[in-house]
Amino acid sequence: MPVTALQPGYTGENLDARENFGPNQLVYIHWEQHLMFCAALAFPLPPEMPFAALVGELIPQFYGPHPDFERIDWSTVRWNLDGEDFVPDLDASLADNGVGHKSLIRFWTPGLEGLGESGA
Repeated sequence: MPVTALQPGYTGENLDARENFGPNQLVYIHWEQHLMFCAALAFPLPPEMPFAALVGELIPQFYGPHPDFERIDWSTVRWNLDGEDFVPDLDASLADNGVGHKSLIRFWTPGLEGLGESGA
């Protein structure tokens, strides 16, 4: 989305550029229909990180406090990467799964639609 500056000649620094994250890339993750977490969470992650580590370590650390979390059947989770449904290869890296800098990973958990099925 283009931005028009109110000051003629204004230039800004792109603080979330890939080169500002060292060996990592910025990855957004969002658990859909669980708005106890109202927006995607952002993480600086190494592209070599196995997708299994994201599912088994990172996601539980941050989404684990939700009362529905322990009821997730990971075999039925629907995944979306940058607007496209996909089936991640858990043994492959984030990069090998197509996850890039500023990618958005969204996931839905069938049968779990938030607190009291409220979507929240």
